[in-house]
Amino acid sequence: MFSQSSLTDIILLLLIFFLLTSSFVTNFGIRVNVPQAESSVTTQAQQISVAITAAGDFFVNGEQVARGGLSASIRSAYQNNQNATLVVRADRDAKIDDAVQVMNIGQALNLNIVMATERN
Repeated sequence: MFSQSSLTDIILLLLIFFLLTSSFVTNFGIRVNVPQAESSVTTQAQQISVAITAAGDFFVNGEQVARGGLSASIRSAYQNNQNATLVVRADRDAKIDDAVQVMNIGQALNLNIVMATERN
């Protein structure tokens, strides 16, 4: 006879495996069309992510932030993680001034700054 208990154990183990591995995938949830680069650099897992949309909206670690509160939000994220790298994900159609503003804040905090791009 076929035992259902061993099949249930296998399905449970597969479910746990997929739940654990899916948490390792970084999903920003904010659609940004980034430019492409010839080379790529991998960053540490400790990062402060700032996304800039084409409409000029700012998202710090996935949370929308007003332009006036951008500095305070990045500073707060930096205080929670002193060894973090600032990852700027600016949309291809976003204003350069917006990206420069974020980079200036990162430089004032002595953060390592990385501009996210898409691979060719």
